[in-house]
Amino acid sequence: MSESRDTIYADPLREAGLFTFDENVARVFPDMIKRSVPGYTTIVAMTGLLAQRYAAAGSVLYDLGCSLGASTLAMRQELRGKDCRILAVDNSPAMLERCRNIIDTDTHDTPVDLICSNLEDVNIENASVVVLNFTLQFIPLAIRNEVIQRIYDGLRPGGVMVLSEKVTFEDPHLDELNIELHHEFKKANGYSDMEIAQKRAAIENVLLPETVATHKQRIASAGFGSCDVWFQCFNFASLVALK
Repeated sequence: MSESRDTIYADPLREAGLFTFDENVARVFPDMIKRSVPGYTTIVAMTGLLAQRYAAAGSVLYDLGCSLGASTLAMRQELRGKDCRILAVDNSPAMLERCRNIIDTDTHDTPVDLICSNLEDVNIENASVVVLNFTLQFIPLAIRNEVIQRIYDGLRPGGVMVLSEKVTFEDPHLDELNIELHHEFKKANGYSDMEIAQKRAAIENVLLPETVATHKQRIASAGFGSCDVWFQCFNFASLVALK
């Protein structure tokens, strides 16, 4: 499938509006996330390796907020010979439609079920791997504790959760530095100042980042025995938590 270039915010807008994962975003999503999220390709690839290590026979792997299925595919290609299945969940019909087209062209044989739902409404059961790659940040703050608790409760002992997020920093100087470095990263990838500003205005009340310390505290409170950052670039980080 050809990759369309992200020009959603290339022209002046009267109002940015709220960012939504609609057909316009789904069409350009691979280009958008590659040019916007430093380390995204590495995080997705390593998600596959973590799945290979922790996937248990007869268990379920969850990709919560699967978008176009990049993490699902990364896990799927590493599960050769393992009796598992993957549940890929997203609440955007436009994303899931394109995800299904991509999954259908993949030659690996681990079963994948696509579910159109809010992730907080999905029962986590018999899980050995649960992945939330840049998903929790779009969930209301008031229910994030409950989401992580339900994941912990649905994981088998020895299971793993991968949580990747845009993060903020307690130190305001570090916070501003990492925001500026992220903007420079986007400029280096061809986004204009106007595109960056309009996208920021559209997403600032939709994507609500937290500190790494807040994520670690929430994960520990849910019951996870081990948790730490395994990847970080500027204000984007990925944590691994073990039950």
